[in-house]
Amino acid sequence: MSTATLTSLAILKVNIDQGEDYFSYLQPFILQVLVDKRPDPVTDLVVKDYILQKFGLEIPERTIQIVLRRLAKSRLLNRGKGVYRISGNLPDPGIAAKQSEAERHIQSVTLGLVEFSQNTPKPLSKREDAIDAICAFLAKFDITCLRAYLRGTVIPSLKGTHKTDIVLVSDYVQHLQRTQPERFNSFQVLVKGHMLANALLCPDLQNAPTTYKDVKFYFDTPLLIQEAGLESEAKENATRKLVDLLHELGGEICVFSHSRDEFRGVLLNALRYLESPDGRGAIIREARKRGTTKSDLLFFAEQIEDKLKMARIEIRDTPQYAPSFQIDEKVFGQLIDDEVSYWNERTKEFDINSVRSIYVLRNGRCPHSIEKSRAIFVTSNSAFARAAWQYEQEHGDSCPVSSVITDLGLANMAWLKAPMGSPALPMVQVLAFCYGALEPSEKLLNKYMKEIDKLEKEGAITERDHQLLRSSPHVYPELVHLTLGDDVALTNETVTAILERVSREIKREETEKLDVEKEAHLKTQDALNSMRERDQKSRERLYWRCRHRAKKFAQVLTWGFVIFVVVMSVMTASSNVLGLSPSFVVAAAIITGILAVYGFTRKRFYQYVYESHFTRLLKREAAVMGLDLSEFSSD
Repeated sequence: MSTATLTSLAILKVNIDQGEDYFSYLQPFILQVLVDKRPDPVTDLVVKDYILQKFGLEIPERTIQIVLRRLAKSRLLNRGKGVYRISGNLPDPGIAAKQSEAERHIQSVTLGLVEFSQNTPKPLSKREDAIDAICAFLAKFDITCLRAYLRGTVIPSLKGTHKTDIVLVSDYVQHLQRTQPERFNSFQVLVKGHMLANALLCPDLQNAPTTYKDVKFYFDTPLLIQEAGLESEAKENATRKLVDLLHELGGEICVFSHSRDEFRGVLLNALRYLESPDGRGAIIREARKRGTTKSDLLFFAEQIEDKLKMARIEIRDTPQYAPSFQIDEKVFGQLIDDEVSYWNERTKEFDINSVRSIYVLRNGRCPHSIEKSRAIFVTSNSAFARAAWQYEQEHGDSCPVSSVITDLGLANMAWLKAPMGSPALPMVQVLAFCYGALEPSEKLLNKYMKEIDKLEKEGAITERDHQLLRSSPHVYPELVHLTLGDDVALTNETVTAILERVSREIKREETEKLDVEKEAHLKTQDALNSMRERDQKSRERLYWRCRHRAKKFAQVLTWGFVIFVVVMSVMTASSNVLGLSPSFVVAAAIITGILAVYGFTRKRFYQYVYESHFTRLLKREAAVMGLDLSEFSSD
């Protein structure tokens, strides 16, 4: 894959606070194709192929049709007998200049990845390999389980498997965050560009409601664990940011009572194995890293209801079985088995119960959008979401909106409704994904455990070494870094390298100098994070304040407009009775006619007033606070 895809994503990361809709992002690309190629006739299929060739983006034909209609309305294209033709000279959108700036970000990120990969089992030999790896990583942030979206991502399909590429890029992103803030910012440009581009996959998105009012999002147990901070700080931040945004957009965050019980059971199980050499799982690893005790986990398990309430997550009783809305649990269970490997069979039962509960809550309705879905189950398990989607398409009502959606997909769609309302959401989601991608798989862990057991029996490592390799929190990051998650890459030499690195890390942590440096670093990092958090909060408060004020202003002005039109119509109709002058009657008729010709409805008038006033308010308030509007989409 060429650099065109990444360059185009960087260009798409535009200032999104100028009152334009999603299709305005695509229009410069289409104009550039028309200027350069001047196809005759202009068809959506031809334009789609040119955009793929020149810009490396795979845009659905329906989306291109909408932009072509807009260009025809602007008289840049002529339409006759269902065919578009270029009407004359077209304005140059200046993509070339934007490509130069975008290429700077791409160059920095890709060359850095090639350099970083040299110390991994899969060193990249050229820049094109780095581009493929980054595209494979970004493609994981897709929008699935919604038929309204014509594709999952604008990134063209990549050949082969890219599992190790995704692990490599995840490791690289975490490295950038820790050590290279400028390159990290360049990577953010690509992430936000891709999330914005996902809007182009749904032609109906511009007509979707701007809120999630009356929608209840039921969170899966792993998301509750993440929100509680029992896995990692990265996942905690991502889940809490998503909860905050959904609340701002009018949605309700809920949890089924059986999911609450599962949450408690997971904590009690982790408590039993916390001090055991056989203890595994994210909760146990994080507890060992933080020094969390058994009594800490027990206290948390007893306070689950209070913790959920503080997190603004409402516990709702699991619905009773309803024969009219019952799924075939046996068939669905087989589909899940094909997609998901469960450590505990009870987890599968809880998941099936969650899906059939959503069916009951929807009461037989088949929503065509999330905003009309009433209830939807949110999970971090993409394989489980795919299984639910597949079941509904093959054995259900083939509903456009699945009963299950991933937290990544929901975060993307929620962010598209208010990008400036949560500017940090894209990158906290990416960092959480990276953390998950760098967790060793069950297959890799099993092979690793067998390998260290064998080495201890052969006398290659001591009993102390064996214990260290089983329980040290430093082991797993090194295991994934040295194998890129591929169990084939695990050898005796790998285990030896892990032991050396872990031992070296432990010795380094024991020195007083390192403790002092670490404390100073943490203070600096905390101060920086605190400053960034205050800055983000200021921007968020500014955005929502301007949005609320603009809505109120638009409502008042709209009703004034409606009353004015009604009064004018009544006076015109009763002109003889009221004795109005002919000139007044003619003027009123002209005004009424103009409103009718241009289709000036109450809804359109409200939208125009709202968008105009919102943009003015935002610019004015931002100027007073000394904020650059471009910062809303670049941090």
